[in-house]
Amino acid sequence: MNRLISVVIPNYNGTSTIEKCLEAAFSSRYDNFEVIVVDDCSTDNSAEIIKRFPCKLIHLDKHSGASKARNTGAYNSIGEILFFIDADCILQKDTLKAVNKAFKEVSPPHPPLGKGGQGGVVIGGTYTRTPYDNNFFSTFQSIFINYSETKNKEPDYIAAHAMVIDSRVFMEGGGFPEDFLPIIEDVEFSHRLRRSGYKLVMNPEILVQHIFNFTLLKSLRNAFRKSKYWTVYSLKNKDLFNDSGTASLELKTNVASFFLSMILLLLFFLTGSLIYLIFIVILEAINIRIINRKFIKSFLDAKGLIFTFASTIYYIMVYPVAVGAGSIAGMVDYLLKYKK
Repeated sequence: MNRLISVVIPNYNGTSTIEKCLEAAFSSRYDNFEVIVVDDCSTDNSAEIIKRFPCKLIHLDKHSGASKARNTGAYNSIGEILFFIDADCILQKDTLKAVNKAFKEVSPPHPPLGKGGQGGVVIGGTYTRTPYDNNFFSTFQSIFINYSETKNKEPDYIAAHAMVIDSRVFMEGGGFPEDFLPIIEDVEFSHRLRRSGYKLVMNPEILVQHIFNFTLLKSLRNAFRKSKYWTVYSLKNKDLFNDSGTASLELKTNVASFFLSMILLLLFFLTGSLIYLIFIVILEAINIRIINRKFIKSFLDAKGLIFTFASTIYYIMVYPVAVGAGSIAGMVDYLLKYKK
């Protein structure tokens, strides 16, 4: 049985990606779906592009953020299954088939939240390893997210760029938080559902290809922004050291290793003692060969040896600067706003 799938897409100034997103959606080999695009008061011509496609287009009255757009799309859907993606995500031709198959395998059926007990399953997909824009920084990010989101069969959260959920469960769960941080609303929603008895599972066959268009600056800016808001949320949620998707223990260990290595390097320059250089070598060997071995292997599996070398250098020597700076900014923001 091919259940009706409602593909819900929030859009805000998505001129550069929304056409590719919708072309891919309507090229699906699956035969029972609707596409709902909620425009969050775009100031570009993306709404005109959307009108070319046979989807349901809903306009918000004022710019309200992705959570409001996703919730509005869900409330105006008719499908048994909700599948949330983003306007810069490209469905593969069999993605919706994989969604339907995964949903069929969910057992028992989802009971209402208020009935207690195990409340069923929310299913997550992820990005393809290779992004639409196949440059170095975009590929690094796509592999990073694919690895981080699929390494645990029962993840800490389900990302909204590929979230599959029973429409009734979504309504009972209250939807995405609309008065929240600018990002990671899907993390809060996932945690809320899990506390209510729902199980989160990852299905790596549910794939969307992401359009990053990352440069060095955009990559570092993204790392800083995500790290900042994730730190704020994690401090509030008291789970700062959890192994949580892209906020993984591997990444946290890598950042700590980088800054500790910088301290050791400074001590070497101040004292001239080679022991500090030896400590750095040992520390980074543990970081690369033990803690991050599987992650670095994912670079090798996807793109080969040269890419793996370049990505490893970027990951251990450059990326931690942005993540660490974002973490510090998040801590300051948390102390100023939430610890008064």
